Amino acid sequence: MEKKRCRAMALIIGASDMPRLSGTVWLTDSPAGVCVEANVRGLPPNETGFYAFHLHERSSCLPPDFTSAKGHYNPSGAPHPQHAGDFPMLMATKQGEAWLSFVTTRFTVSEVIGRAVVIHANRDDYTSQSSGDAGARIGCGVIQIF
Repeated sequence: MEKKRCRAMALIIGASDMPRLSGTVWLTDSPAGVCVEANVRGLPPNETGFYAFHLHERSSCLPPDFTSAKGHYNPSGAPHPQHAGDFPMLMATKQGEAWLSFVTTRFTVSEVIGRAVVIHANRDDYTSQSSGDAGARIGCGVIQIF
């Protein structure tokens, strides 16, 4: 008998000063790990076209700045960028759209239900502690079972 796969989704909303930013993030358990697929639109232009993208501790996306989501999901206490919540960056088109898909073994879908995914205004330098000097939180969505 095949094990039932867990699937969850987060609806991304923009910060108070980013009302056009929106998107979806799907998380699906697979034999290889968790498949994460993000589809985002309305990203504002920045210097590089890259945007840090992380999984955060809390299930809260309160405007205006989403600091209610707290820090990166990091159950093992690892340094950045080895947090369970450290994701590859989003890369936007000139129209402010981004799509990203990757597989991770750092968590299962059931472990992250109720946590928040966050998009930052800048790229992640993958060095600075504790969040990669990624800048303001411009998008946020709470992961819910689907």
